[in-house]
Amino acid sequence: MAEGSGAGGAPPPFTDEELEHLGVRDPGVRAWMEKHLPELQRSVYGQRLLYQSMGLGFVLGLAAHVGGYLLRSSVTTGLYGLVADLLYALGLALWTGVVVVLFVQVVPEVKRRQIKRTLDAYEATLREKAQAGSDRASGDDKAPTAR
Repeated sequence: MAEGSGAGGAPPPFTDEELEHLGVRDPGVRAWMEKHLPELQRSVYGQRLLYQSMGLGFVLGLAAHVGGYLLRSSVTTGLYGLVADLLYALGLALWTGVVVVLFVQVVPEVKRRQIKRTLDAYEATLREKAQAGSDRASGDDKAPTAR
């Protein structure tokens, strides 16, 4: 990587060889990546990608489920019947899978983060009280003594 560190805790910029190795050859793309690096990092490391893919899966699954149901009710035999059944089953599996992931992964993760924030706030309060107590105790030590 290049010498020095990036501003504000950002990673240092890539060298031309590193970008070439990653497949980024266009200077315009390189400039755009450097300009939007914090936003790209948030989208990759955050939950945005998970939420977007879950929303897309839910919408597509529901549309396929409804489309398969409508097609299945109008066509009962032949190749179209098979396609209708497959589309119906795919849609059902897709949108119900998203609902399962929501209750198994997303909701518990949100609750875990809420509990962690609460515990962090409680620990900070305890530290402040301990600091205030030690400040009072150290202030008593500096009081003048009678001779």
